[in-house]
Amino acid sequence: MAEIEINSLMKQFGAFQAVNDVNITVNNGEFVFLLGPSGCGKTTTLRMIAGLEMPSSGRIAIGGRNVTFLRPRHRNVGMVFQDYGLYRHLTVFGNIAYPLEVRRLQRAEIARKVNAVARTMQITEVLQRKPDQLSAGQLQRVAIARMLVRDADVFLMDEPMSHLDAQLRGQMRAELRHIQKSVGVTTIFVTHDQLEAMTMADRIIVMKDGEMLQFATPREIFERPATEFVATFVGEPQMNVFDVRITRIEGKVAAMTEDFVIPLDGTWVQEKGVENLVGQGVRLGVRPEHISVSDKADGSHGVAAELYSFEPTGAENLYVLQCGGVTITTRSSTTETAHLDKGEGSRLYAGFDPNWIYLFEPGSGRTIAQATASRSENEEM
Repeated sequence: MAEIEINSLMKQFGAFQAVNDVNITVNNGEFVFLLGPSGCGKTTTLRMIAGLEMPSSGRIAIGGRNVTFLRPRHRNVGMVFQDYGLYRHLTVFGNIAYPLEVRRLQRAEIARKVNAVARTMQITEVLQRKPDQLSAGQLQRVAIARMLVRDADVFLMDEPMSHLDAQLRGQMRAELRHIQKSVGVTTIFVTHDQLEAMTMADRIIVMKDGEMLQFATPREIFERPATEFVATFVGEPQMNVFDVRITRIEGKVAAMTEDFVIPLDGTWVQEKGVENLVGQGVRLGVRPEHISVSDKADGSHGVAAELYSFEPTGAENLYVLQCGGVTITTRSSTTETAHLDKGEGSRLYAGFDPNWIYLFEPGSGRTIAQATASRSENEEM
């Protein structure tokens, strides 16, 4: 178990800046996720921590030891990659035992360690099989077992569940989280799947175009996104974001599109300095679960809409609404909206919860105003 400290990490491939000035500290025993779309620099960052890629500049320390330019075998890290990296000519036992044999451990000690980790990963019955005789789930377990058996200071995982079907991914999420907490080894996990990150991580690093946009807990990422990109990348369905102009109507500050007006909470307007934005164009964000739908116009549902698409998901219903030139998605429980017309083109009315409205700066995407109901974890302590 060891702390990972990364300072001013940079990586260039020719003129292309793959990773730009990444600074992070991963605490002892912490489970941290590198999250972002393809090409954001998350895998390159992981490979530099592993020693598979050398940085252009910056510093990497594991357990207080500078490992920036050390080869992988001198870093004492365990790794799992999306292609599993198993030797096809070896049995499962041989694959798990390989890193121990390289270290020249005694056969009895190797057998003890392999059998112990096989029990943990529930693969004792396949120890004598070859990789091509295993299912995708079993291959995943073998790869993780080989990582666990090393007694490494740090575990590094690069999209290890990308080949698994949805049901198996759900099962493996819970198992990996449990195993990581049981062994207590500092772990960095790369994924493009925000659900994996949100359900498993202690903290998440969101990356885009080689830069780190936010490093925080899943709750903080979800409720207090640093940028519009973070806000829309995390959450399913994604946050609704559209252009508005901040205006004053009958003495009250509101957000206005070409087709409708969204009242804003007066206290929030004062606290966040939204009054200073009157006359300016900004981006307004609100998550689907914070937009309610009715078949009647009232004080809470003042935005007229046409039903574009109805998507039942079982316990919840998704309504995609056309509000003039703005398309929004709402999410509500099946029982809550059971009485509503589900036919495309139906007239409905949307209501925006004023406690869960965000404002973003056009262009930069920086968050101008966090939602009233969102609270940082420091504020609650």
